[in-house]
Amino acid sequence: MRKILLTTAAAGLAATPALAEVSDGKVKIGILNDQSGVYADFGGKNSVEAAKMAVEDFGGKVLDAPVEIVSADHQNKPDIASNIARQWYDTEQVDSIMELTTSSVGLAVQALSQEKKKITINTGAATTELTGKACTPYGFHWAYDTHMLAVGTGGALVKEGGDSWFFLTADYAFGYSLEEQTSNVVKEHGGNVVGAVRHPLATTDFSSFLLQAQSSGAKVIGLANAGLDTQNAIKQAAEFGITQGGQKLAALLFSIAEVHGLGAEAAQGLTLTESFYWNRDAQSAEFGKRFKERTGVMPNMVHAGTYSAVTQYLKAIQEAGTDETEAVAKKLHEMPVDDIFAQGGKVGANGRLIKDAYLMEVKAPADIKEDWDYYTVLATIPGDQAFLDPAKSGCPLVQ
Repeated sequence: MRKILLTTAAAGLAATPALAEVSDGKVKIGILNDQSGVYADFGGKNSVEAAKMAVEDFGGKVLDAPVEIVSADHQNKPDIASNIARQWYDTEQVDSIMELTTSSVGLAVQALSQEKKKITINTGAATTELTGKACTPYGFHWAYDTHMLAVGTGGALVKEGGDSWFFLTADYAFGYSLEEQTSNVVKEHGGNVVGAVRHPLATTDFSSFLLQAQSSGAKVIGLANAGLDTQNAIKQAAEFGITQGGQKLAALLFSIAEVHGLGAEAAQGLTLTESFYWNRDAQSAEFGKRFKERTGVMPNMVHAGTYSAVTQYLKAIQEAGTDETEAVAKKLHEMPVDDIFAQGGKVGANGRLIKDAYLMEVKAPADIKEDWDYYTVLATIPGDQAFLDPAKSGCPLVQ
C-alpha cells in the first residue's frame, strides 16, 4: 500500500510541474511609485491599474500559478523606497519591482535588487544611468529616458532656430541627467547653453528661477523637470509674459497627463516627446479606451509602459518555465517586444528597451476634435536614434 501511495504522489507531482517551478506557488509583482506627490498623475495609482490590466489580460496566471500585484507610495524618497523594497523581498515574497518613478529612487532600488538578485523593470524614472554606469544584470529600463527626451524635444527645437538655451533643472539625478543630455544635443546641433539654475523638487514658487531665465536672453528655456513642477513653471512663466517676450519654453518631460492637468489652452503649441500616444493607431486607441473606462484618464507612456513591462515579464516566465531570476532575465534580454506599447522592440545587453518614440505638438483647442486628442504627431524617432547604443552607454556589462 505504501508503494502505491508513493507512486500516486509522484505521478501527481509529475502532472503539475509548472507549480514546482514557481517560487512560493505564486508570482508577486510590486508597483512602487509616487502616489501622492508631484508625479502622482505622471504614474501613480494609474500605473497600478495598468499593471492589473496586464495581469488580467494575461489570464491571471502564469505556469498555472496566480499572479498578484501589490503597490506602495515611496513619496519620492530613496530611503523610504529602499525600505519598502527590502521588506517586500525579505518578508512578502515579491519577485519583481516595477515603475519606480523618480530617478534617485530607481537607482537605489535597482542597486538593492541586484544585491537580492531580483528583477526591476523601470518605467517611471528617466536617468540613463540606469542602463549606463549603474546597470545591473537584473535591471531593465522600459518606457523612456533622458536621452530620448533630449533627442526628441531638444533636437527639434534647435533645428527650428532655438540655438541658445537656459535650463530650469530639478535638483536631483533626473534633472541633472536631462540637462546634461539635452545640452549635449543642443551643442551637437551648433547651439549653446548660456546658463542654468536648479530648483528643489516640488517647488511652488518659480519666480526667482524664471526671472533668471528671462534675463539670460536665451531663445529657449529648457524645463528639466516633470509633473507638477513643469505645470507650475509653465503657469508662472505665462504670468511673467516670457513666451510673449519671444522666448520659447521646452517642456522636456511632459506627458498627456500633464497636458490634461494644465489644459489645452495653456499647453497649446508645446513640443514634447513621448514613447506612446493613445490615438496613434487602432491598437493603441483600443487600449487607451479600455484604460480610460477603468481610470477616467487616457494612458501616457508610463502607464502603457508599465502594462508592457508586466506583460513581458510574465511572457518571460512562461518562456523560461520558471520564475527563477537568472532564467527570466535571460529571456527578457532575448525576447522581442511586440504589444500595445512597442512593436518590434528589442532589449539591449544593458537592459534598455529600444523602440520608436514620437515627437509631438499640443494642438490648439480649436483643433481638438475629441476628448483627450491633444497631440499632432510631428515625427517618429526610430529606436536606434531615440536611445543610446548599448555599446556606448557606459554599462560595464556590455562587451
